[in-house]
Amino acid sequence: MDKAWVWDRAQQYWLLGRFDKPIGIFILLWPALWALWVASDGKPDLLVLTVFCLGVVLMRAAGCVINDYADRDFDPHVERTKQRPIAAGRVLPKEALWLFAVLCLVAFSLVCLLNVYTIMLSFVGAFLAASYPFMKRYTQLPQAYLGIAFGWAVPMAFAAQTNHIPLVAWVLYAAVVLWALVYDTMYAMVDKGDDLKIGVKSTAILFGDYDRHIMAVLQIIIVGLLLAVGQLQGLGWVYYWGVLVAAGFSVYQQTLIFNRDKVLCFKAFLNNNWFGLVVFVGLAIDYGLR
Repeated sequence: MDKAWVWDRAQQYWLLGRFDKPIGIFILLWPALWALWVASDGKPDLLVLTVFCLGVVLMRAAGCVINDYADRDFDPHVERTKQRPIAAGRVLPKEALWLFAVLCLVAFSLVCLLNVYTIMLSFVGAFLAASYPFMKRYTQLPQAYLGIAFGWAVPMAFAAQTNHIPLVAWVLYAAVVLWALVYDTMYAMVDKGDDLKIGVKSTAILFGDYDRHIMAVLQIIIVGLLLAVGQLQGLGWVYYWGVLVAAGFSVYQQTLIFNRDKVLCFKAFLNNNWFGLVVFVGLAIDYGLR
């Protein structure tokens, strides 16, 4: 087998899975870590933690692959995506499907190391991840569906750690769903002009001139839900300081998207990594001080 061909395929698959852009991994990882720390009172099982960290990396890549496969007819017409491997013709659609299958199978093999409850929930997660990319054709709320899919790591984490899903897990899940809705709307604001031309649906289009206002309300609700998590778990002042700093990042994001400048909207999206980080740091330190 030609080594140059193998190296080229590896490079293209690496780009197709967006491994060169780890921001998506981090934004998906933070909610899983939130859930694991809450479910375990700050002492997650090492195997569970390892499986979830690796699973996030693999399923995020799988989601990117199936997303680009689903958008293969749209991406060539969008400035930001026209150089992606499938859109640029460097990877065939059937190759993408094979790569998606391999990534999912490896992720599932990891989940099989956990309890039956988590394994059953993983089928729901796989369905959500595989079906999300097609939602922008049928619903004005694909970003909400993304939140449902991305947030599914939360109930799975509780199931893996404790073998049940308490009320606090669903409160945290609601916060994650709304958070993803907000940051992916910021992301969609970057492509709003192109999406309108090619007929792709998004909350950035649905919300119209009220996009900033709706996101501000959602961000307030998210902070409220995170505070409720603290109340339900009896968390201390360090956690609340973490949530307060996260709220400050939300305010900063609002200043970035104020004029709907594409570059600044994308910067606001990226800033959500810091939102997720400070909430986790607050959780980790708070549990560590107990």
